[in-house]
Amino acid sequence: MIDHRKLYTYKESFGFFADQLIWPENQDFSRETIEAVFGADHPARHHVLEFGALMEPFDGDEIQEMYTATFDFEKDCALYMTWFKFEDARERGQMLAKLKVLYEMYGLEMPDEELSDYLPIILEFLYAAEWLGDPRTPDSFRILMAVLEDGTYHLVKALEKEESPYFHLVKGLRETFKACIEQEAPAHEHG
Repeated sequence: MIDHRKLYTYKESFGFFADQLIWPENQDFSRETIEAVFGADHPARHHVLEFGALMEPFDGDEIQEMYTATFDFEKDCALYMTWFKFEDARERGQMLAKLKVLYEMYGLEMPDEELSDYLPIILEFLYAAEWLGDPRTPDSFRILMAVLEDGTYHLVKALEKEESPYFHLVKGLRETFKACIEQEAPAHEHG
């Protein structure tokens, strides 16, 4: 179960993650920019700083080439979070529809040209939507978090295998979600 209040405290970082995972144009990988979003206690700070340090030496054209080679030509590095589990099965279509309805419930419209399981869209939703305190959030986010957990698990493994700088970015994203998991109270034995 996700602690929605804690997740909400990381909204700004979800915007950063979304910006880094869309088609790269004028991204800022400077330490100052990253530190402004990822404070000293942010669970992704170390990973995102590593990502920034690896990306900073490249110019815009090189970053676009890397992005294309990674996310467009490597099937295992797809940014579509339900692809790994369903590929083109009918169940994937049902999950895409559920995600689209989820976004619309919170007042966000899906771009017609994009699928609802596209990781930058999901992260943009977490960043832009006002979902904290909404009574629908606990049930609605179970599906969303399951999609993110499954999809980013496969993605981070593939990026690690490719030795991609994006590994550090997605690893940081996963660490952020991990930090928001509610810890169950230990069961007390009576006897």
